[in-house]
Amino acid sequence: MRPKKAKKIVFNSAEDMPTMICSVGSQTHNLTGAWRNIRPEMDRTKCIKCGMCWKFCPEPAIEVVGEWPVVDYDYCKGCGICAEECPAKCIAMVEERR
Repeated sequence: MRPKKAKKIVFNSAEDMPTMICSVGSQTHNLTGAWRNIRPEMDRTKCIKCGMCWKFCPEPAIEVVGEWPVVDYDYCKGCGICAEECPAKCIAMVEERR
């Protein structure tokens, strides 16, 4: 997995707040995977290594390691966009095991 280099973003006043969503700050600081109820599981026998899951992951919780997509479950929220966009349908969304 990639090393996480993140700084907590602190706003001292309302004027410091951005006018649009500051998504990168929360994505890199919080382990958003704890929210997940369903998780993506990839079947490498069906994967065509197209990178569509990586491209569409909004977090980004998918990285490509040695040509294969790998899900970082610390940050994956289980939104299922990767499974929806996968042209080979090699990603199944399954219930989270706790």
